[in-house]
Amino acid sequence: MRLAVLCPHFAPDVAPTGEVITRIVLELADRHHELHVITALPWYLNHRVEPEWEGRPVRREATEWGSITRVHPFPTDKRDIPRRALAFAGFSVLAGATGLMGGRVDGVLAMSPPLTLGLTGRGLGLARRAPLVFNIQDVFPDVAIELGAIRGRAPIELAHRLERASYAAADAVTVLSEDLADNVRAKMAPRRRDDVRVIPNFVDTATIAPCDRHTPYRRELGIGDETVVMYAGNVGFSQSLELMVSAARALAEDPSVVFVVNGSGSALPAVQASAEGLANMRFAPLQPRGRVPEVLATGDIHVVPLKRGLARSSVPSKTYSVLAAARPLLASVDPGTEVDRLVSRAGCGRSVPPEDPAAFVAALRGLLADPPALAEMGAAGRRFVEGWASPGAVAAAYEALFAELGSARGDGRFAQAPR
Repeated sequence: MRLAVLCPHFAPDVAPTGEVITRIVLELADRHHELHVITALPWYLNHRVEPEWEGRPVRREATEWGSITRVHPFPTDKRDIPRRALAFAGFSVLAGATGLMGGRVDGVLAMSPPLTLGLTGRGLGLARRAPLVFNIQDVFPDVAIELGAIRGRAPIELAHRLERASYAAADAVTVLSEDLADNVRAKMAPRRRDDVRVIPNFVDTATIAPCDRHTPYRRELGIGDETVVMYAGNVGFSQSLELMVSAARALAEDPSVVFVVNGSGSALPAVQASAEGLANMRFAPLQPRGRVPEVLATGDIHVVPLKRGLARSSVPSKTYSVLAAARPLLASVDPGTEVDRLVSRAGCGRSVPPEDPAAFVAALRGLLADPPALAEMGAAGRRFVEGWASPGAVAAAYEALFAELGSARGDGRFAQAPR
């Protein structure tokens, strides 16, 4: 098959969703498909175009499996919602314009956020006579509304209309969990609800593997044999990192425990200000992709803290990476949602209600009191992901979906690649 891929991030950009789509593309290439990626110039690390990529608004490169076209992302501060919406629209229009070049393709795969890429994908699909698969990583605008980033009846209604139009424009919508599937299906016409499919994000268990906890990164942070409670990822308004600060304050007299926030984002200054004066809390910038296994190994307990209501709209991809590294999770999420069920099903940690400092600290104390149990939770998480979602299995699911859509159209061009 010949596929066009629309996404906001792609290697060497370090955004988690960029790593996901990059691996899916490479796995599809290994299955003998031709892929043409339309994405943004790398910008995630510092929320500006990386210096080595500046100078041209559009860059194209040929690859052994197809091509990559990178366009300017118009990066803005996440807190400035109107400007961010305009930036997403500008990126989507520019990506769509560049994507019109080239011949017919057998399918278009577009990723959200941003939602606007759904309509861009529809336009590209019409122009290049191909079905659109719209991949939803986080359900927007639900997340933004829960956080109060979008307020007022008119803006919320406009955002919901864009969401419904994006779903309606797709031939199929893929989501990461049954929670997200239920959310999206409720916003679609009854006859279209079977077009929502669950294809989870993969975890690369070859690259991310159990490693010794005494890493060079730990030494860089000035940490010895202390137990490290870590949050690694985007420090945004979706994450309830005040829980980390509360726990650090509650355990301030225990020299055997250190709290680390590894990452960057719009909410970082507020979290740092809240933690001022806490000697047992460290902040470190987001590390290059090649150091992800080392960062994960540095943490003895990893925290997944989502604010109330968000676990029904989002499944943090870092969750599976932590399990692959054989480290236990302490999740602060809505009960009964995907991450909560995962922790229970895999036996890989503890889950507490969101934004509940007392419950969070109590669960953390329980984990810290039983090191052998921590080791077993980590091992259980590793066993779970090894048998659950490999990169090859996820790529095969997308391949099968495009073949199904092609067959429904009666298009003989669609076929799964020979093995």
